[in-house]
Amino acid sequence: MGKKLSEWVIQRSQTGEGPWYAELSPVPRPEFAFDRYLCRRHCLFLDSATPQHRLGRYSFLTADPLKWHVSMLDEPSPFKALRHLIRHFHAKRVEELPPFQGGMAGLWSYDLNRSMEQIPPPQYRDLESPAVAVGIYDTVVAWDHQQNRCWVLSHGLSSDLTVSDGELAAERISEVCRRLNEEAVTEDRLSNVDSESWNRRQRLESPSFEVEGSPEMFSNFSREGFLEAVQRGIEYIRAGDIFQVNLAHRLRTPARTSAGRLYRSLRQNNPAPFAGFLDLGESQVVSASPERLVQIRDRVVESRPIKGTTHRTRFPEADLSAAETLRQSEKDRAENIMIVDLLRNDLSKICKADSIQVTQLCEVEPYQYVQHLVSAIRGVLKENADGLDVIEAIFPGGSITGAPKIRAMEIIAELEPTPRGAYCGSLGYIGFDGSCDFNILIRTITAQAGWWSFPVGGGIVYQSSPEKERVETWHKARGLIRGIEAAASGAWGSEKRSFI
Repeated sequence: MGKKLSEWVIQRSQTGEGPWYAELSPVPRPEFAFDRYLCRRHCLFLDSATPQHRLGRYSFLTADPLKWHVSMLDEPSPFKALRHLIRHFHAKRVEELPPFQGGMAGLWSYDLNRSMEQIPPPQYRDLESPAVAVGIYDTVVAWDHQQNRCWVLSHGLSSDLTVSDGELAAERISEVCRRLNEEAVTEDRLSNVDSESWNRRQRLESPSFEVEGSPEMFSNFSREGFLEAVQRGIEYIRAGDIFQVNLAHRLRTPARTSAGRLYRSLRQNNPAPFAGFLDLGESQVVSASPERLVQIRDRVVESRPIKGTTHRTRFPEADLSAAETLRQSEKDRAENIMIVDLLRNDLSKICKADSIQVTQLCEVEPYQYVQHLVSAIRGVLKENADGLDVIEAIFPGGSITGAPKIRAMEIIAELEPTPRGAYCGSLGYIGFDGSCDFNILIRTITAQAGWWSFPVGGGIVYQSSPEKERVETWHKARGLIRGIEAAASGAWGSEKRSFI
């Protein structure tokens, strides 16, 4: 295994508030720790898999929530139940530690929109995810990649979330440290611990078209069908129904191994600053997302929409040229600015008047396989507003719906034949101290019913070309497909699997 943890020291802030914590030395590699958490109940990994990226500073790993809450799509709006869960959230945060120090965390699926607005269901309802699946997590492993430091922290909360116990916190921290000192997890064990059902494939009663040149890859659209859907979206824009709509086609392939092994492959082949993994039990969410939906730090709210995409190559000169073309593209800039305006409106519902500012507009950011136009909008939270209010105000993110949002979601439900599920929803947390951070689940695979499914899409505007929009979706799929192929072949296993 390599080096083990030295003796850890459990401490608390001098004020006697916030969690108990222990710094780990040597610093364990996040993927090493993830291997040891896969067998734990509702394992959650919020993984800044590109620590060199300026937004990739922190990663968080947790499991075994004190409470686990699931709201299905046919139930009333889940926000009342979620408010009941967080009614005790008033813990202090230790400022020098990474920002997530326990709280509510998990999945908010795109189809939660049907609980929030009168959005019709899609024609076929296979592979649906829960509207919300979240846990109350007390004990967290947290990395600060910028400082190359790692801590285990715990509030020692009782099962009813009302009492903090230092002895219980110390016991939980020590248990995590002992787990991290276990011998290396073998490939055979890694491919089975998190799910034994990945190879039991179910037949799906929904459109299925084999992708040309990929005999085990299927789409819920034929090539012509997707082009027609994009053209229909353009016609809605010309008719004045909307300014923009995001359309996706869902790709799927038979699962070849477990979701945990797939995630390890994906983070190696397509790292991203807002990546993540969540085990829901019946399914797993595996994400290499580059996009933040919303963050709250010290009551400052930030959203970072992505609209506008171009490819990357192995040649820096070609990438620079493509980036400049993207930066000057009237179509892509219009697409981005529309969503900036939509988010300014959404944030105005929960932010103080005159506090909303666009701090970044249409800047090109490079990722592993693509380059994106990214903007940033900030505001200051109103006095009585909290993380749940923010989610209610802006979910789902406008960059993956279109504008106006409600009409765009109605058109998506009409034109896309199957549910989006986790795709275009969010993975993230609302901390005990009120901080929050949520991604948008693009570049995301759902492992369910023996299938790996991963929709890919893009924003349709007046100037869109159906064929160019189709090609852009395949640029976005490249990293996912490479991760899938590596997981299936076992090539990812050549990576060194040591503690540090």
